[in-house]
Amino acid sequence: MYSTGYAYPDSQRVEIYSRHVSVNGATKLWEMQQSCKYFLLFGIRTKAFVILCLKPVMKRKPVFYLVFFAVLLAGFYLALMATSDFGKVKLPVLSTVHPFSFLRQDSMVINEHSVEGKVYLAEYFFTTCKGICPKMNRNMEAIHKEFSKEKDFLILSHTVDPETDSLAVLRKYADSIGADPSGWWFLTGSKEDLYRAARESYLLDDPENNTKNIKEQFLHTQFFALVDRKGRVRGVYDGLKKDELVQLNADIGKLLKEQ
Repeated sequence: MYSTGYAYPDSQRVEIYSRHVSVNGATKLWEMQQSCKYFLLFGIRTKAFVILCLKPVMKRKPVFYLVFFAVLLAGFYLALMATSDFGKVKLPVLSTVHPFSFLRQDSMVINEHSVEGKVYLAEYFFTTCKGICPKMNRNMEAIHKEFSKEKDFLILSHTVDPETDSLAVLRKYADSIGADPSGWWFLTGSKEDLYRAARESYLLDDPENNTKNIKEQFLHTQFFALVDRKGRVRGVYDGLKKDELVQLNADIGKLLKEQ
């Protein structure tokens, strides 16, 4: 609890108390209310409130204290909005990433625990692609460079052609584009698992393909999925459109600040 005293010419004094309490602290709220001449309860977050308690030593018109409260409360609210994410629009949750297990280019097994607490981008490509993949990964290189100093940021590039893209091929490809293996992982596994992750976890496949036999499908998508620290997809972006890439960079920054 903090107490601040203010002196007035007519020797009246006002003490202001500000304190955060939980909803469960009903007894404390009652005790404080009984000791206050004027009492105000202001909720700012779920299950949390700020109490403002005005205790005049001598009588003064209630209108004065109500105005004083209003000004003080307005200042407190503005300070709160400026120094926190309270009231700011957050990215929606589109889906939750299902458990997975793939092999990284260095032969390490990568699963959902490997990315726990990390913000990451997921994409699908294949090394022999001559169309959209090179353009996508040039844009991904720029993102990789932009966030290279962020230890909590990763890029996961999944192959859509595991029969061709062996671990050796993925290593060579990663080296050819200068991908830092500590922050940009190239993954392979069974076609079934790779495609199911694209469909069900990352939402990167056309929903119309969900009923198709994976063995007969070849996935070719230019979209990136942005995943937060809790394994939730928070956005899907066109990896070939400049405006969406600008938004993606901004959203990566937002998620890195989220706890």
